[in-house]
Amino acid sequence: MLSFLSQAIKNTYHTGAIWPSSKALGRVMTRSFNDAEGPRRVLEVGPGTGPFTRHVLKDLRREDEFHIVEINPEFCRRLEERHLGPFRSANPDFTVELHQDPIEQAELEGRFGFIICGLPFNNFPPASTRMIFRTLLDLLQPGGELIYFEYACVRSMRSPFVGTDGRRRIRQMDAHGRTMQRRFSGSRELVIGNFPPAYAVRLRGQEQDTRETV
Repeated sequence: MLSFLSQAIKNTYHTGAIWPSSKALGRVMTRSFNDAEGPRRVLEVGPGTGPFTRHVLKDLRREDEFHIVEINPEFCRRLEERHLGPFRSANPDFTVELHQDPIEQAELEGRFGFIICGLPFNNFPPASTRMIFRTLLDLLQPGGELIYFEYACVRSMRSPFVGTDGRRRIRQMDAHGRTMQRRFSGSRELVIGNFPPAYAVRLRGQEQDTRETV
């Protein structure tokens, strides 16, 4: 907890919360992965201290493959120390890899059936958000699932305090979110048991070229 709060204060751009995500949000974010049968290939982006990582590791099977991409070196250290290192020691035959990179630069091969994203999109300029989504959707298998979350009502609460440019950015972010959900069979699920409450947003991978639709 203290590690998360320290990084949230030092790096507000890449750490979009001041409190780790709850178990309730973690269960919702990883539900589709947990319910899937057969070999599964999962990517987690922006795990922070690992509230969703724990849920994936708990349900991981030997034939699965799990990749984690995190830009913050302190979070990477904590992930290795608290979660990944102990898991690998107990399960040496499992494939679990941590990449300390921004997602746009991470060296990842192939596509993933499940992508779990904890990046704080409300902190990013709209152009950066679109670039990240293009990268994520290019990594998603047709029929696969990309799930991310956003805090409920945060944009509307910020709107009176951010000026004209800030409100224009909020409108752009809202429009982008609606477009993504329309084009990629999206759905939203409200998770009350999180601080603050959050929407889990699911998008479905398609065959089409995502560069023309994001």
